[in-house]
Amino acid sequence: MRHEHDGPDSDAHSHGSPPGQGGRGEHAMHSGGGEHGHARQGVDHGPDAHAGHDVHARHGAHAGHDKHAGHSPGMFRDKFWLSLALTVPTLIWGHMLPRLLGYTPPMIPGSHWIAPVLGTAVFLYGGWPFLQGAVRELRARLPGMMTLIALAITVAFVFSAAVTLGYPGAPLWEELATLVTIMLLGHWIEMRSISRAEGALAELAKLLPNTATRLARDQSGERAEEVPLASLREGDLVLIRPGGNIPADGRVVDGHSSLNESMITGESRFVEKHQGDMVIAGTVNGAGSLRVEVTGTGDRTTLAGIMRLVAQAQTSRSRAQALADRAAFWLTMVALGAGLVTFIAWRALGSDVSYAVERTVTVLVIACPHALGLAVPLVVAISTTLGAQSGLLVRDRRGLEEARLLDTVVFDKTGTLTLGAHRVVATSLIAGQDENEALRLAAAVEQDSEHPVARAIGASARERSLEVPAAHGFTAIPGRGVQAHVERRHVAVGGPNLLQHQHLAAPRELEAFAGAAAGRGQSVIYLVVDGGVRAAFAIADAIRPESREAVDRLHALGIEVAIMTGDSEAVAGAVARELGIDTVFAQVLPEGKAARIDELQAQGKRVAMVGDGVNDAPALVTADVGIAIGAGTDVAVEAGDVVLVRSDPRDVPRIIGLSRASYRKMVQNLWWAAGYNVIAIPLAAGVLAGYGIVLSPAIGAVLMSLSTVIVAINAQLLRRVVL
Repeated sequence: MRHEHDGPDSDAHSHGSPPGQGGRGEHAMHSGGGEHGHARQGVDHGPDAHAGHDVHARHGAHAGHDKHAGHSPGMFRDKFWLSLALTVPTLIWGHMLPRLLGYTPPMIPGSHWIAPVLGTAVFLYGGWPFLQGAVRELRARLPGMMTLIALAITVAFVFSAAVTLGYPGAPLWEELATLVTIMLLGHWIEMRSISRAEGALAELAKLLPNTATRLARDQSGERAEEVPLASLREGDLVLIRPGGNIPADGRVVDGHSSLNESMITGESRFVEKHQGDMVIAGTVNGAGSLRVEVTGTGDRTTLAGIMRLVAQAQTSRSRAQALADRAAFWLTMVALGAGLVTFIAWRALGSDVSYAVERTVTVLVIACPHALGLAVPLVVAISTTLGAQSGLLVRDRRGLEEARLLDTVVFDKTGTLTLGAHRVVATSLIAGQDENEALRLAAAVEQDSEHPVARAIGASARERSLEVPAAHGFTAIPGRGVQAHVERRHVAVGGPNLLQHQHLAAPRELEAFAGAAAGRGQSVIYLVVDGGVRAAFAIADAIRPESREAVDRLHALGIEVAIMTGDSEAVAGAVARELGIDTVFAQVLPEGKAARIDELQAQGKRVAMVGDGVNDAPALVTADVGIAIGAGTDVAVEAGDVVLVRSDPRDVPRIIGLSRASYRKMVQNLWWAAGYNVIAIPLAAGVLAGYGIVLSPAIGAVLMSLSTVIVAINAQLLRRVVL
């Protein structure tokens, strides 16, 4: 039954875009698989509910790390151990180790062929990934790390083979085998680091149970059956027992419980779930029992959507990565030139060919831009994973990179800083009245009404856990309000027209309260009990409890905060004053939001837009960084660079903190990776040979691998950042 409350609720009920329908992150996660979804490009999900795991498998962090296309940690591990087994006898029967340790290797038939044969095997077997990588780089006309490694081991192999067949000089079989083995070890460590960066995300997919308890009705009543997860369909009813994992996204139709959603949202507190609330696949049920209607399975679950967005972020390009790639290219050119100059210089100084070749090989190895190539991708892999574990999904790495430069954040009001749903935001009482008692009586009368004001009063009572009594004799008074009998009292609820209809006057304190509320664009509803006006309620779109803290944190970061809304100046100003917001853009039409962002950018500001509605999408795209609230619409999420799963505005300063920490790590790694070569290349070329300081190719490989490990360890320290 409907009724009309009068009063100034045109402002209170005409807020821009509607609140996002559905539960926490539901639409956000589906956007990657929708019509817009370039996030799904190249991803072929079947109906399997573990589709998110497939995304991880196909779009690892190394997908953007082209030198390792088709490689895996297991492949490098296997090649390393077998190459090590072949390298040990090569060293024992070679010339370098016996001379260094002063021993004579055992004499066995054909022992002089051990080093050449095993060295050749290591070159062909262990060196094959580097040779393949070099071919790919040269075909792409982008010579890099793989080209240098392949050139170094090929020069060593060809020269050693020539010496073994009669060319004068000392072969480099031991150096070749040791070099390949150490390079394999370095790449194994690198691939493990990247895999570990994503490992926590892969664990998310394992949270899905293998089976679900589906409920069906037949002639004998409700029947429960255990079914494979892949057989669930939208609309199915499933039973979630205490302690069980949620098998699919869905809506609670019966029951009450609290869920652990930390693995999806990063929120450590348990989240209460009642009838009508949304649940996310992979989260863990608490002590209650729930009946859930399935709304998303397989690649349409929140979990699969998270994996898609992370995969997209891992493969998207960033300016820092482009800088690292250019630096790696030029370092490759410098290394090739330095190798050629080194060979010519030592030959001009009268050294034999074998020594000149050894110096050249050492230069090529030690100058490999291995650490430079790893400096950015590993930080990106860790930062996007760290963000996803905290409910901050990076769709585009450029967005995360730009966030550190922001000086202005513009929030859409409805559904972002506010709940997008009306509540009782203030109450005024006559002397002797209790606020909870007044709200309880009003909710009792309104519980049979479908009016937005009635829903606001009912929701406010539920949030306070008030026990609402039954009402009898409910009657709607058109244009004025409602009335009913509650606990033997006659109770009426309505606006100023209700008082006029019943020939009542509001007490002075309630009139003053109503005037102030109307000035803020809020609706005012009166409670009349047994013919007396007892209370007045201000109804408005409720401000999120977290919004004030979000604004304070942004101010602490030195960032200006603005609010943009289609609502009146009074409504927007009231929210801004309560939250301490610096700038207000009110009565902005949907098509004008992007223009306001343009105006701020024209003033030289770096702007982020935070929104959840369809009408926010142009502004999200226009802003330097678009941040979409996770419970918003597909279009808004698709337009954003970053998605906030929890719809919590406090995650905006967390994104900025993650951006700044990630950038610091990238810069540190790039300086180390590039600066190391300034010292390493001259040493490898032999500029200190006159002082007895000479690096062998094997030592060069150790130093190069060590620089890579340092970069990897420094990147892992990003995990210590508190968001």
